[in-house]
Amino acid sequence: MTEPLAPGATIGILGGGQLGRMIAMAAAKLGLKAHIYSPDAESPAFDVAAAHTIADYEDEEALRTFAASVDVITYEFENVPARTASVLAALKPVRPDAAALAASQDRLVEKEFITSLDIPTAPFIGVDSAGALARAVAQLGRPSILKTRRFGYDGKGQALIREGSDLAVTFRSLGAVPAILEGVVPFTKEISVVAARGLDGSFAAYDVCENHHEHHILDRTIAPAAIAPETAGRAIAIAKSIADALDYAGVLAVELFLTVEQGKEVIRVNEIAPRVHNSGHWTLDGAVTSQFEQHVRAICGWPLGQTARHGTRVEMRNLIGDDILAWRDILAESGVSLTLYGKMEARPGRKMGHTTQVFHDA
Repeated sequence: MTEPLAPGATIGILGGGQLGRMIAMAAAKLGLKAHIYSPDAESPAFDVAAAHTIADYEDEEALRTFAASVDVITYEFENVPARTASVLAALKPVRPDAAALAASQDRLVEKEFITSLDIPTAPFIGVDSAGALARAVAQLGRPSILKTRRFGYDGKGQALIREGSDLAVTFRSLGAVPAILEGVVPFTKEISVVAARGLDGSFAAYDVCENHHEHHILDRTIAPAAIAPETAGRAIAIAKSIADALDYAGVLAVELFLTVEQGKEVIRVNEIAPRVHNSGHWTLDGAVTSQFEQHVRAICGWPLGQTARHGTRVEMRNLIGDDILAWRDILAESGVSLTLYGKMEARPGRKMGHTTQVFHDA
């Protein structure tokens, strides 16, 4: 096993948004420094890091200088350019590694990887042309969902195909790029597992949580999810299988659909995210070890922390756009913790912060 880093070491983080910011803050708590690399000069993570670099992800000279200043490299988003990952991995450890990035950057590759582990997903077919889309729709039926294979999040890069949808127009509307058609899963709940795997193969999962979305953006997460204990056990086992297959190091999120079929709860993986995740924000104030500290521990080769939940349940709410204007009222609410991301402009659909509340129900 690789020698663990010592306090005083520097973590390099690709991406300067709220996830990078909260990783940097968790690192500081543990006596570690953070160096943020981002092309955005107004990245909120810069405010809490020991150092930052403003440069394009394709700037190889800047990447080499960045790598020379850090001891391990991680990232807050999975769409790291392949060349960027390659340049950095030749210089310093990148965790999670290139295999995790490859498995999550392309929706078709991701689905094929998951099904290769005998883990169920929605039915899917790769689509590279309008003609291929027509054939795929004939096989999977309507409604179905067309998604670009790359660069999609929060509902972006996808279109619902209904009865009467013009398939050629729909394909062009997504840029006529390689895509994947997925059958619609009539789910009753969306759940997720946030877990971590250490360099030594150790594994620790948080409570399976239940997620509610508005306009394709996560609105609210409740932990634990109201599901059968055996369903939660299966979900965590799925996350462990994925992490082990990737020889993963760091925090991983697995999003799943839950359906009820013949009176039995059935789960299917929707997608994986090789990073800290919005549905794990409840852990910041609602668990013994936050997902951000857990990620730092994992990539540094440190023992994983306890994942026990505080209270009987925890609820996290995202603050989107103008929701942030209520910050004074939120601060006045008893038992509510407020986390703001340091973003100066509240745009529609932009995640500005979140609240966490720990309940102690009888």
